[in-house]
Amino acid sequence: MDQTAVNGVSFELSDDQKMLQKLARDFAAKEIIPVAEHFDKTAEFPIDIINKGRNLGLVNLNIPEEYGGPGAKVFDEVIVQEELGYGCSGISTAMSVNNLSSLPIMLGGTEQQKEYWLGERMVGKGDLAAYCVTEPSAGSNVVGMQTRAERVNGKYIINGSKIFISNVNYSSFYTVFAVTDPSKKHKGISCFVIERDTPGISVSRHFDKLGQRAADTAEITFENVEVPAENRIGEEGMGFLLAMTVFDHSRPGVAAGAVGVGRRALEECVKYAKERETFGQPIWQHQAIGHKIADMAINVEAARLLTYQAAWLVDNNISNPKAVAFAKAFAADAAMKITVDAVQVFGGYGYMREYPVEKLMRDVKVFQIYEGTSEIQRNVIVRELFR
Repeated sequence: MDQTAVNGVSFELSDDQKMLQKLARDFAAKEIIPVAEHFDKTAEFPIDIINKGRNLGLVNLNIPEEYGGPGAKVFDEVIVQEELGYGCSGISTAMSVNNLSSLPIMLGGTEQQKEYWLGERMVGKGDLAAYCVTEPSAGSNVVGMQTRAERVNGKYIINGSKIFISNVNYSSFYTVFAVTDPSKKHKGISCFVIERDTPGISVSRHFDKLGQRAADTAEITFENVEVPAENRIGEEGMGFLLAMTVFDHSRPGVAAGAVGVGRRALEECVKYAKERETFGQPIWQHQAIGHKIADMAINVEAARLLTYQAAWLVDNNISNPKAVAFAKAFAADAAMKITVDAVQVFGGYGYMREYPVEKLMRDVKVFQIYEGTSEIQRNVIVRELFR
């Protein structure tokens, strides 16, 4: 995004970004939308779609070029995530989890770790990875995690469990956060990379979810899992800071996915409101409906601008957790309202699976929950306002 216009801020995408946007939009139209209903009904994992996306450079987006990836910036990611979210946010989530899972390694790993886990494994072998933070009794409260990593004879022994983990059944390795020193609270958390086939790891079956059913979500348990010390990412005790930095980089992409769902619902409503007539005129001409759709359009545009701002700040190394929280909270909440209103615009038809808006409503709810709830985003905003 060209933010250096001579007399102010430019909102024009670069030619490369326009090409990336078109690539993602065409992929969503050809590969995702035609099969989204099928994956929603069956809850199958869309591995073939993920592989097609990888071949086009739409998976592993943020892995730097020196490790074989596209080297996309966060702003590029949000462009792609809006388009994929427009197609199906469940499939989009399955495609984008590697972006999240690679971040701890990118931000805190050694050169050797980056070359192996990012270059050889994710790019070279096409491995999927999972990001493991949330626990049954510690979701938003990261400091409350109970999973322990005890150092014994030059290695770590990990015990505990993580829940609601995306892609975990189909991943070859995991980036896992665990407590190495309980006495130090948030300064006692560390991060590790763990191979999927390490003895002592067990994974539950795929959870049966309300929405985003194409995205695998399950629980993982660690029982005396031995992890080499060289698999620790960063220094001991740096895990909490690393996790928070990861969220600053990942949340703009999540916000963009919500923008995509909201935009899809808006466009479905515009199309339907032109065709559906009551009392002798198209329903968009009734103010109650027209204003509802106008509000959808306002919120889509506002959410996108907040998301673009958050991404631009991250790409320019300007730390602004408040702006990131603005984008994530507003985009998620706005998309939820948009999809609820979309069902209302469709009336009884909106409640039926024959039409797409009920799926959009089910899919988008989780945007208010994962990667930091809307309430947690407001906590961040309050903290920054009163700092």
